[in-house]
Amino acid sequence: MRDLAFIAFLAALLGTGFRRPFLFVLAYAYIDIVSPQRLTYLLLNSVPISMLAVALAVLGWLAFDDKKDVRVAPRQFLIVLLLGYCFYTTLHADFPLEAKDKWEWVWKALAFAAFLPLTLRTRLRIESLLLFMVLSAASIIIVGGIKTVGSGGGYGELNLMVTNNSGLYEGSTISTVAIAIIPLIVWFTRYGTIFAPDWRVKAFSYALIFACLLIPVGTSTRTGLLCIGLLALLMIRDAKRKLVYLGALGCLALAAIPFLPSAFTERMETIKSYQADASASTRIAVWQWTMDYVKTHPLGGGFEAYRQNQIRYEKVAVQQEDGSSARIDRSLEVDKARAYHSAYFEMLGEQGYPGLAIWLLINVAGLFRMEVLRRRYRKPEPGQEWIAPLASALQSAHFIYLLGAVFIAIAFQPFVYMLIGAQIGLDTYCSRKRAENAWRPLRKPRAAIA
Repeated sequence: MRDLAFIAFLAALLGTGFRRPFLFVLAYAYIDIVSPQRLTYLLLNSVPISMLAVALAVLGWLAFDDKKDVRVAPRQFLIVLLLGYCFYTTLHADFPLEAKDKWEWVWKALAFAAFLPLTLRTRLRIESLLLFMVLSAASIIIVGGIKTVGSGGGYGELNLMVTNNSGLYEGSTISTVAIAIIPLIVWFTRYGTIFAPDWRVKAFSYALIFACLLIPVGTSTRTGLLCIGLLALLMIRDAKRKLVYLGALGCLALAAIPFLPSAFTERMETIKSYQADASASTRIAVWQWTMDYVKTHPLGGGFEAYRQNQIRYEKVAVQQEDGSSARIDRSLEVDKARAYHSAYFEMLGEQGYPGLAIWLLINVAGLFRMEVLRRRYRKPEPGQEWIAPLASALQSAHFIYLLGAVFIAIAFQPFVYMLIGAQIGLDTYCSRKRAENAWRPLRKPRAAIA
């Protein structure tokens, strides 16, 4: 029955796309985020629905979309440049077969990110994309939130509909994304037009925000806790009464502590003693190996280059013997083929210094351009009140991603590249509107001269 429900929904969505081709773009976003083919048992597994959706999206744009006001942003060229460089490193990868497997989905994410802004010509389209992204992620987050309330979750124990620990179904990744979309959800409660922000929309949105905050608890991920802290700091700048906001935030944090499951609090305590935690110790060792590796391979080793690492690290644990003394236990650990656990070191090890520089430029430029829009539309003209808050929400989401990326290898996460595509779409939309408003005829009409 679940297979039939997914097929009926996709058939309806793709069917309406033949009347409104932009819906093909939204269908691809849904498929890429939720991966319904992984949630079904048989029917969708044998059909390349992702490739079908993106082919329809591109063909629909080429055949039917109005291209007279299309603008191409510099970041789109940077994304294409990164795509080309990744292709080069894949051809010269240290592990050709494994690199090819990763390339098969990375190139789609980058190519779609470069194409996506071309379709975002109106506010309605920008809002529709963000709404589909939020609701698609919400289909995973709501399930995780319900299971967290019911069972308390635990590190590696919260089942998010599938047992495959990849994409948004990985604990740290969904924790980062869940916190990153909270500013966008708040924006929809104030400026949304597809669903007017009445009491029903606000009630659902606030419940979804609560579910988003539950995801780091249910997954017991330290990355999620850090992202929540960053979100709290970022929201201060948009708060009208900052002291009241800080006081309310502190009260909520204190009130939530008694309700946190023991698995979560025990996991968070390892932040203070990272040397005793094997996961944290191996990350530091892998990062050191990566920096040594690029000294002799400055162009990177291609996708999956981490498979050749061999690391040694010292694990330190403090054992309390009685109330006045403690014993320090040290043990030497040896491991190999450990993943990067960081998008920054993922880019450095796989794509070398050039790839890391391009990737950083794409992300930093996005933060800068959203700040420009925030400041430019701080005192908006009538009809532009939604622009600065949306730029702020997109910037906050991007900041949270970059923090989460310190501890997760999500340099090519498709959801984030859709977020970047939405940033570019908003930026080019605003540039086009400014150009239209600034245009003045060189000659006065004859009637005015007469």
